[in-house]
Amino acid sequence: MRIVLFGPPGSGKGTQGELMAKRTGFPRISTGDLLRTAVQKRTPIGRQAEAVMKEGRLVSDEIVTGLVRERLADPDCRGGYILDGFPRTIAQAEALAFLDGERPEVVIGIEVPAEVLIDRLSGRRICSSCQAVYNLALQPPRLEGRCDLCQGPLVQRPDDTPEVIRERIRVYHEQTERLKDHYLRRGSYRAVDGGGTIEEIFQRIVRLLDGEIGMSGRKWVRA
Repeated sequence: MRIVLFGPPGSGKGTQGELMAKRTGFPRISTGDLLRTAVQKRTPIGRQAEAVMKEGRLVSDEIVTGLVRERLADPDCRGGYILDGFPRTIAQAEALAFLDGERPEVVIGIEVPAEVLIDRLSGRRICSSCQAVYNLALQPPRLEGRCDLCQGPLVQRPDDTPEVIRERIRVYHEQTERLKDHYLRRGSYRAVDGGGTIEEIFQRIVRLLDGEIGMSGRKWVRA
């Protein structure tokens, strides 16, 4: 089974992907995390991607697909996996179908109004040490400015400022949202209301995937 998390920046794909990974036993593969690791390590791909990411634009299909191809070759992906942030374009979707086209697929579209997205992303903070994610409104740290897990300092990502957020949402609607029609035609798209608490959204996804994975013969890994 391949689960594709689909939705605009700030829709909660990363948070829900982590919960789903624990529930299913599938690894969560975040292209954002792959790219940020490449930037941090100053790899050739990281240097190419850094300037583009800071401006809120999409990194080229070739770079992102190459990172995903390498990750899908790892042994933990054989039973299934969760994609967060990929594909984002029709070209990436076609590349994924070429890489692993026989695997059953469900696409979960987390749908959230634009004004909610801006509020969510403006309040997001990342631990500079362990990369844990917080939200000042929805999931604040116990101690202001410090990570609950390692006490590292919390920072705002350069692409989480209001100006860049608006650009990211514009790019999403211009380019990525076309994928919705693509997956609707394939019959794999399932919409989920992205409003409410993290747990409420997760339970909507659980109810959906209980049916989808049941149809494919694969059961959830129970916590």
